[in-house]
Amino acid sequence: MEGKCVFCNIVAGKIPATILYQDEKVIALRDIKPQAPIHLLVIPKEHIPSLAELGDKQRELAAHLIYVANDLAKREGVAERGYRLIVNCRREGGQEVPHLHIHLLGGRQLSGIMG
Repeated sequence: MEGKCVFCNIVAGKIPATILYQDEKVIALRDIKPQAPIHLLVIPKEHIPSLAELGDKQRELAAHLIYVANDLAKREGVAERGYRLIVNCRREGGQEVPHLHIHLLGGRQLSGIMG
């Protein structure tokens, strides 16, 4: 799957992308089909098909994804007013790319109250 995975190919440099953030564990970029003025993707470099496949070995990575998303919200200027983090899991959960990723949305009032 990794050879066909669009996010793995971005991580490998085979597909060009404007990387907003990168470290040894994750990359972040703008979504190509934004649903809000700020719509970023925070993606682990390790190929994990979905949230359902996270295991004990990835606990630190899961926390790191959220930490990076929070830092990017501050950098993008949406942290004070508010933002939303979304993880879609598998087909029925709305996941389009079978590689774990977090959506960071902000920059406007987001519809719906969750929680």
